[in-house]
Amino acid sequence: MSPQIFSALQDLDLRGAALNHASLKAVLPRPELDFSTAAAAVESIIGRVRTEGFTALAELAQKFDGVLQSHTRVPAEAMERALVELDPEVRAGLEESITRARAFAAAQVPGDTVVEYGVGATVTQRWVPVRRVGLYVPGGLAVYPSSVIMNAVPALAAGVGSLAIASPPQKEFGGLPHPTILAAALLLGVTEVHAIGGAQAIAAFAYGVPVGEGMDPALAIEPVDVVTGPGNLFVATAKRLVKGVVGIDAEAGPTEIAILADAAANPAFVAADMISQAEHDPNAAAVLITDSPELAESVRNALEDQCATTKHSERVREALGGNQSAIILVDDVEAGIAVCNVYAAEHLEIHTRDAAAVAARITAAGAVFVGPDAPVSLGDYCAGSNHVLPTSGTAAFASGLNVNTFLKAIQVIDYDRGALSVVAPHVIALANAEDLPGHGDAVALRFS
Repeated sequence: MSPQIFSALQDLDLRGAALNHASLKAVLPRPELDFSTAAAAVESIIGRVRTEGFTALAELAQKFDGVLQSHTRVPAEAMERALVELDPEVRAGLEESITRARAFAAAQVPGDTVVEYGVGATVTQRWVPVRRVGLYVPGGLAVYPSSVIMNAVPALAAGVGSLAIASPPQKEFGGLPHPTILAAALLLGVTEVHAIGGAQAIAAFAYGVPVGEGMDPALAIEPVDVVTGPGNLFVATAKRLVKGVVGIDAEAGPTEIAILADAAANPAFVAADMISQAEHDPNAAAVLITDSPELAESVRNALEDQCATTKHSERVREALGGNQSAIILVDDVEAGIAVCNVYAAEHLEIHTRDAAAVAARITAAGAVFVGPDAPVSLGDYCAGSNHVLPTSGTAAFASGLNVNTFLKAIQVIDYDRGALSVVAPHVIALANAEDLPGHGDAVALRFS
């Protein structure tokens, strides 16, 4: 029996259309996210955590997660037990992922920059890690020990001295986060893990949570300088609302994959990679950009076959049938590159002839996967790259999580009297030109 052509995925035919950047941006598929709907609820949660502390966290854990808490800190013995009981194959996978991620992160650490303008005149830029970071690891539809690695490794490489992880409490695990999350944290040497989910976790990191009366002071949550990690709409909204109180990596939305493919692409590979991201979330986006109608039809057939056997078929079909997913037909690969650079995908795969040359022309993407043997799944786990990436078109201006997320650049100006005298007339002239004579006086005084 021949498979039916997968009809849930919408078509967007851009062949023959003369579209500029703005008009392309207007027609490309995106998830329908309403931050305004979540904002009121999230503002209430943040306000409660700030004013009520642990009392609010306990009530929210019972409401959203169905668990009773006397504190949020995961006991050391629970983490040690999780590591001892970890499946050996999963442990081997996590250790390989950690090894590769550490190598890539270590190579990113920038050196200080020193410029000499003459004798006694230097300006230095030195990189300093932030004091403390809060790393959010989502729960919900899947378990993400890989997100523990992707968040913690660059922070550790940057030299951050204090790391805390928050992950939702799970009723089936006695109110603790999933054991694999705990095991991954311990493999990395991160011992502070809190069973907190959603917007309340972001609020707890941003503002801190003191201990209640009679509680062990070690159970307090100290405020952080930077919050990172993916999450749902409520987590993204919370990060948006606390930005400025703390630094954030990005306001990450649902995951997305775009694939640029020509007639030479393997339709089974393309379909499998679209499904791999669609299984994350009903709001996940999967977009195929191609100049081959024949490939598009073959991919639809392959999707039908593979959706019938994949574990999360219903979730995949909902994601592929949503407004955020599509097959986009273009005139040629050149036009496809233009679409990719406007779409600015979180994950972009290149399945074309001379894929490396095409990939080199991509200017907006969280991560680019080159050729048929570099699927997004590789980057999710063991490529060595980071999978915490900008979504919803923000890759046009934002970067994936990296060592610099956890570093501050401090400029150090070191001039002696002689060096200052060389530029003093210029400083005074510019200060007077800006009608700020006090600036000039501060220099002239040193030579009066």
